[in-house]
Parts: sequence; C-alpha cells; structure tokens
Amino acid sequence: MKRILSILMMAFVQIVLAQNTPYITVNVASDGSGQFTSIHKAINSVRDFGPGEALIKIKAGTYKEKIVIPSSKHKVTLQGENAENTMIVNDDYSGKIDALNEKMTTFNSYTLLVMADEVKISNLTIQNISCSKGQAVSLHVEGDKFVIKDSKILGCQDTVYATGTHSRQYYENCFIEGTTDFIFGSATVVFKNCTIKSLANSYVTAASTDQNKKYGFVFFDCKLIAKDGITKVFLGRPWRSYARTVFINTEMGNHILPEGWNPWKGDAMFPDKEKTTYYAEFGSRGEGANTAKRVSWSHQLTKKKVKSYTIEKIFGDWNPIQY
Repeated sequence: MKRILSILMMAFVQIVLAQNTPYITVNVASDGSGQFTSIHKAINSVRDFGPGEALIKIKAGTYKEKIVIPSSKHKVTLQGENAENTMIVNDDYSGKIDALNEKMTTFNSYTLLVMADEVKISNLTIQNISCSKGQAVSLHVEGDKFVIKDSKILGCQDTVYATGTHSRQYYENCFIEGTTDFIFGSATVVFKNCTIKSLANSYVTAASTDQNKKYGFVFFDCKLIAKDGITKVFLGRPWRSYARTVFINTEMGNHILPEGWNPWKGDAMFPDKEKTTYYAEFGSRGEGANTAKRVSWSHQLTKKKVKSYTIEKIFGDWNPIQY
C-alpha cells in the first residue's frame, strides 16, 4: 500500500513540475550569442497556442523594436537579464507618418503590444522615447491574466495603456513614469509596490472602466513621486463615465494637489463624468495625502469597505501571486 501511495505521489509531483516548466526556452542576445538577436523574431518562433509556457530569455542590451505578442502566442514569458540594462525602445507617436504613409494614432503608437493571454514579463525596461510630439504609448496590454514584475515602463503621455473589458492585469515592483494620463484604459488592474513618477503638472490616471465592472485601477502600497519642479498633479481624471480608481496605503508626494481628482470638464461626448465616477483612497500618507480638501465626489474608504479590495475579490478565479 505504501509503495502504491509513493508511486502516486511521485506521479503527482511530476505532473506539477511539468505544468510549471516551460515547454520551450529561447535565448535572445543583441550580440549574437543567443538563438535570436530580435525579441520579435523569438516570439514569432514559438508555436501558436502552444502546450504551455514559452520562456524567452533576453540578454542585457538595447533592442530597438516595435513588438507585438499576438493572441495566438499565449503563455509567452519575456524574462530580461535585468531591468537596468535590458531595454526595448521605440519612438512612434500619434500623428507620425507610418510606412504606409498613414498617420499613426495613440492606439498603434506602442513599443510593446500584448494581445495574448497569460503573458508574463520580468526584469525589462519598456520605453517610448517620443516625449514632445503627442501621445506615445510604451506598453499596450489587451490580453487577460497579464503579469509584469520588477520592470520599468518609461514614456511621457499615455505610457501604459491597460485596456479590454475582460482584461485582468497585475503590476508588481514596477517603476512607471510619464506626463499626462500615463496610466489609462478600461482593464481591471492591480499595481502593487510600484513607484509612479510624474514628469509634468498633469494627471496620473485616466480610467475608462466598463459600467458593469466593480473594479478598475487599484493601487496597493505604491509610491507617487515627481520630477523636480513638478507641483500640480492630480491622482486622476475620468477618460469615460464610470471610471474607477482606488489608492490604498499609498505614499503621496507634495506634488499631489489637495483636491486630488479632476472631473475632466469640457468633454462634449461624455459630460458630467464625475457623477458616475468612483474615486477613492484608504490610508494615504505623505505630504500629498491630506484628504481634507479632496473633491466632494471622491471617497475615503472605511475599514469595512477596504476589505472588499483583495486580489481574490478583484480578480476572481485568477491569482497572479502564484505566477
């Protein structure tokens, strides 16, 4: 009996290990020492709808690329050598004339576009270096169950576009910087232990949460900082009606304005958005955390209400912590 139990236990362990082991590992190095010198080509080399995780290891270097992870390349992992020296860089922006002689928009200005589900990224810098010509997205994510850790996402206007009504995204220990609305979109997103740096007097977030979604952007234990001389920054403004953004236990620098939130007046298509917007805080601290002068239509969560903001309740049947 004991022998049977031991065999069954060994079989179970092997199954678990197999599930957690990439079915393929591909190496990318700009110096030619890997299988590919291009991240884009490495992604294209893995099977469509593969049987498990496809691990792409990226050696330190600067990769001047515009990258798409299409929906058929699910479970791709991009693992950089380190975020300081492993960089994906591009310079597209809204209004730029593309190869087909057409003007680009915000939505195709990305450096990296993630359409696939269950994509993971770690130890990378993703940057759009166009900073004075209009909207220029660094990271555009539409896939579900997206995880990025220990990475930098650098840009100016519209740095992170987290979108998709059914998209769930998790950012941990990341550094994100930008100027205007530099975290925006309709996805359900958790930012955990992230540093968010404002480069201009403007707005950090611009959510466009779906009317039927309970959660939009949720920040846990983050830190809001600013470039020297920046003194007038709002936590967010609603890109669309029903925008939802919540900051929990966040350290806020003195660049955050006392009113905290902006209603985005003057939008003829979506007027009076503050009437349906849900903006809230709990446990804010630092020089920008004085909530006495916050706009009347924002909220301060009670200890009872903040209990509804957990990973399990926000993401439902998906737990990004295990990734």
